[in-house]
Amino acid sequence: MRILRLLRIVRVVWVYGLDDLLLPRRWRWSGRLGRRITTTPRGDRLQLALESLGPIFVKFGQVLSTRRDLLPADIADRLALLQDRVAPFPGEEAVAVLERAYRKPLDQVFASFQVEPVASASVAQVHFAVLPDGREVAVKVLRPGIESVIASDVALMYVIAGLVERLYSDGKRLKPRQVVAEFEKHIGQELDLMFEAANASQLRRNFEKSRLLYVPEIHWDWCERNIIVMQRMSGTPISQVARLREKNISIPKLAREGVEIFFTQVFRDGFFHADMHPGNIMVHDDGTYIALDFGIVGTLSEVDKNYLARNFLAFFRRDYRGVAQAHVDAGWVPAGTRVDEFESAIRACCEPIFDRPLKEISFGRVLLRLFETSRQFQVEIQPQLVLLQKTLLNIEGLGRDLDPDLDLWATAKPFLERWMNDQIGWRALRRHLESEATTWAKTLPQVPRLAHEALTRLSRPDDGTGDLRAPLRRLERWLAAVALLLALLLGVEAWRWLGG
Repeated sequence: MRILRLLRIVRVVWVYGLDDLLLPRRWRWSGRLGRRITTTPRGDRLQLALESLGPIFVKFGQVLSTRRDLLPADIADRLALLQDRVAPFPGEEAVAVLERAYRKPLDQVFASFQVEPVASASVAQVHFAVLPDGREVAVKVLRPGIESVIASDVALMYVIAGLVERLYSDGKRLKPRQVVAEFEKHIGQELDLMFEAANASQLRRNFEKSRLLYVPEIHWDWCERNIIVMQRMSGTPISQVARLREKNISIPKLAREGVEIFFTQVFRDGFFHADMHPGNIMVHDDGTYIALDFGIVGTLSEVDKNYLARNFLAFFRRDYRGVAQAHVDAGWVPAGTRVDEFESAIRACCEPIFDRPLKEISFGRVLLRLFETSRQFQVEIQPQLVLLQKTLLNIEGLGRDLDPDLDLWATAKPFLERWMNDQIGWRALRRHLESEATTWAKTLPQVPRLAHEALTRLSRPDDGTGDLRAPLRRLERWLAAVALLLALLLGVEAWRWLGG
């Protein structure tokens, strides 16, 4: 079966003329061997080929589209358009999966269960049901046998990646086997629906007190590795703008709040829904966003968030030195890189953007340009930032579809400035002191003993000179620093006690 599958892949490569992308010139096939699609742009041909190979290759293309540090822009743009459209499997098979997992007939698990699926994708499909206590839920069921199908296709992807690496002149730079490994990790998490359930639970907790976003509740008692049961959400798909207007929902407000939701996830939480295309977003009748499908999320460290905020603010101030320095401070620029040369390259790449009004400037394109420039300086592009850039493009497209006059910079700048202000000054100091308080509580009682031991050692110098002045000065500075920290800690505690 694997050989037949490989032959089908070879045929698709031939039909869509992909040998010019994958093989060196001497290995490419002659056009006299049959009808081929070669005049269509290469990105379109690759998109069509992956769609013809089936859902697993479509998912691979979606992951590949995030690696803009490796792919030309025209190919990455086309792959980003791949849609995960798959015919549903029979509802009776879903019932069998559920009954095996719960070890009892389905009518003893749910008060009612809708056998006909309401949504379907390559890995799973969704059915509506009602719990015994009357709560309406959505039940996501993994496709039967999907693990073996994916394992077989991933094995073939490794074979193809190895051939590309050996035969293609630029194969090693493209890191094809690393890309397949990244996809294998990604798809492996999608095959364990407990990961998705945990992602949804975290996002719901982050927005629990927010008026911006509804996230369905996970019903853990009914969840298994191949099953998610979550609160059923009702709303209007965000793509149905006319229907939203009929419900008196403000479309410009919706566009602005979509941008705010994104920046809240990124800069407040460092945890963001990374698949927010229109198919995964609905709008409640009160105008609140509803998020669905949590298989792909991104996480950002404090270093990542600081890098992004500094880049955005410096960019829109045309402070290209600041953009270059942000890369250096994050440690992503190779040692020996001249900051002034990096700054010049960024200026040459980004300055033309400012010929247009700020509201027409794309945050996603800004990041993309920075990635392209960074690649020239051998900067290792961080995977989490590439995923963020893909999500940002989705959010921007959504926002501008809703409100073509949306000024993304005017919407985002106050949020970024508030976040930056929160990272410096007394509020940041207080937060850092509080986060370190537990460690200090353990360490500070040891200070007198450590000071005594240090003084004892200093009274017996081993350099033969007997000169204690230099080490004593160092000790004095160290003790002064400890005293300052103690004073700050006591000040923070006093402030809290006084209700500050």
